[in-house]
Amino acid sequence: MPSHALKRPVLLVLCACVLVAQSMVAAINLLIPELSSSALHPSHSEILWTVDAYVIAFAGLLIPAGALGDRYGRKGALLAGLALFAAGAATSALAPGPAVLIAGRGLSGAGAALITPATLSILIQLAAPERRARALASWTLALGLGGAAGNIGGGLVGQFLSWRALFAAMVPLAALLALAVAVTTPRTARSAHSNLDPLGTLLLTAGLVAALFGIIEGPAYGWTSAPILGSFAAGALLTALFTRHALRAPRPLFDPRVFGSARLRSASLGTATGFFGLFSLFFVNSQYLQGVKGYDAAVTGVAIMPLTIGMALVPRLAARWSAHPRPVVGAGLALIGLGLLGASTVDAATPYWTYACWLLVISAGTGLSMPALTLGVVTSLPPHQAGLGSGLGTTARETGAALGVAVTGTVLSAHTDLTTGMGPALRTVALLVLAATALVVAGYGGHTSTRTIASDKERVLSRSTGA
Repeated sequence: MPSHALKRPVLLVLCACVLVAQSMVAAINLLIPELSSSALHPSHSEILWTVDAYVIAFAGLLIPAGALGDRYGRKGALLAGLALFAAGAATSALAPGPAVLIAGRGLSGAGAALITPATLSILIQLAAPERRARALASWTLALGLGGAAGNIGGGLVGQFLSWRALFAAMVPLAALLALAVAVTTPRTARSAHSNLDPLGTLLLTAGLVAALFGIIEGPAYGWTSAPILGSFAAGALLTALFTRHALRAPRPLFDPRVFGSARLRSASLGTATGFFGLFSLFFVNSQYLQGVKGYDAAVTGVAIMPLTIGMALVPRLAARWSAHPRPVVGAGLALIGLGLLGASTVDAATPYWTYACWLLVISAGTGLSMPALTLGVVTSLPPHQAGLGSGLGTTARETGAALGVAVTGTVLSAHTDLTTGMGPALRTVALLVLAATALVVAGYGGHTSTRTIASDKERVLSRSTGA
């Protein structure tokens, strides 16, 4: 497929798919009060799993899902992901009890794990080199807008409809998107060199799921509790076993030596850092606007809209500076940290427009840094592993998001209420963002070229497959 095959309808459809998949990460948070009082009578633990099952399945399966698309077809993986997403949404909408609701959320998360890397790898395969930065800016915008759309959709449903309506609406929406993909999106060449590596896939997925469980459930169980310490220990052991296996296997899922690139390490850390800050804000936003400012659910969903302005406008400017990623990434992440510091000063008496100004700062930082960070991750692997590269990048995003919620929740739990805890929580996250920004900028100043490492990796793969 020629590189000029990325037409505007294709780009819009791909962006719509990733927006919908990302929106379901945030939408459920605004429905927690209604779910808690619903006829399902879920326990506190079941509420947590209703929220977390989607994120754990989504983030835990991203890397093998990306490799699956590279091997068997990215368009097919996208369509299969939309089908799984719809099946999970239907299961959740019809759930007679909490266990089925949680299972449906996990199934939808598995579908999202196929959707997200497939959309990005199709985009990379179809976009001409000179248009790639702008296309990635649009994709990154859709990813950011997904969080805002989830807040708006969850708020409106929580205000006017039953919680089941949110999941029911996803079924025809996913079907419509699948039809649009089938009609507009061309197939890209499959990669005979991409490897599924069943043992490596099992080890890596289990390790990621164990680590994510520890991150997400840490505030609830306690960071020093046996389940959390055991989860982190299992994650570390499984990841070490995957690394050992991948270094010895003739055709691994991916070669861990690719992380020898300072640029790749920094881009992955920067991606996680940006979403760490963004989802910390998402976590406290609805509680602040509803519990402190007294807004209803629908207004709360709309009140986060300033976050979309910078995400919509700034990426187009950032694309012009794509040849200079270090200052772009550094400035963007610094704006996220400074915006969080500003947001940490708000209280019940703060006018909404002051709060909205800090949202704009965070939004501008996200729009500035994320396209360059995404490009840094996906170009670190050979073109035939675009799905795997996008899976790595999205895993960094979702892990950062989970950490942001976990750290914020932990700091909040040490205070008597949100009013006293929100400031310290956001300041803690902001300082961590700014510290990580320094590390990211230093890494982008390294002399190791990701393109060189990718080329070396491609030669190793070619030799191992006899190509």
